[in-house]
Amino acid sequence: MTAPVFVVERMPTGPEFVLDGPEGRHAVSVRRLEPGEEVVLTDGLGHWAQGTVRAAEGKDRLTVTVGAPVQEEPEPAPRITVVQALPKGDRGELAVETMTETGVDAIVPWQAARCVTRWKGERGAKSLAKWRSTAREAGKQSRRVRFPEVTEAMTTQQVAALLAGAGFAGVLHEDRDHDSTPLATAELPATGSIVLVVGPEGGVSPQELTAFAEAGARPYRLGRSVLRTSTAGTAASALLLGRTGRWG
Repeated sequence: MTAPVFVVERMPTGPEFVLDGPEGRHAVSVRRLEPGEEVVLTDGLGHWAQGTVRAAEGKDRLTVTVGAPVQEEPEPAPRITVVQALPKGDRGELAVETMTETGVDAIVPWQAARCVTRWKGERGAKSLAKWRSTAREAGKQSRRVRFPEVTEAMTTQQVAALLAGAGFAGVLHEDRDHDSTPLATAELPATGSIVLVVGPEGGVSPQELTAFAEAGARPYRLGRSVLRTSTAGTAASALLLGRTGRWG
């Protein structure tokens, strides 16, 4: 089993590091780590260090012997960003969790025209915080050391600008009558960025499709079945990771 991952604000600068606070409490009181067990310390930005537990003290203090200098995981290529229309209820956190576990590099909340959920004011701030917390916890659980960025919610105009700057831009669209191409056959870049839009349960509106088409994003489909918005991004990301060689 791979070593558990713990997030630190600052990477170790010496041969010994004290993990305390919420992460220390999780390591000592929840994971019940003991001397001799291995851990990974990361800032979630690609920097990480392997360590060995030297001592566990109280309920929230873990002393770690750092065995090697801090390393940095290189930026993945191509970078995969999923623009996720806001799902209902807690299905947004489900989408973020599974996309993080799969390997997505950035997640963009999108307030699509047909979204039932609306992020406004304090509610929007709390929802964004939940998405970011979910990405952090899922990143730890899946042993990542470079967690996905969860941006501020974007408007359709902002998403169009993001698509215009991508090496590959696409919109998952389930309309059988629409001229869409299988994502499995799309020509993908080896470097740069891939940006894929996942629409809401009600679908991407004609106006949004037009705006995205003008930005260079074509419609694509996954298969015959229609996936829910909370699972489509994960399925599409897995396909892209396999086809670009990042899974292999």
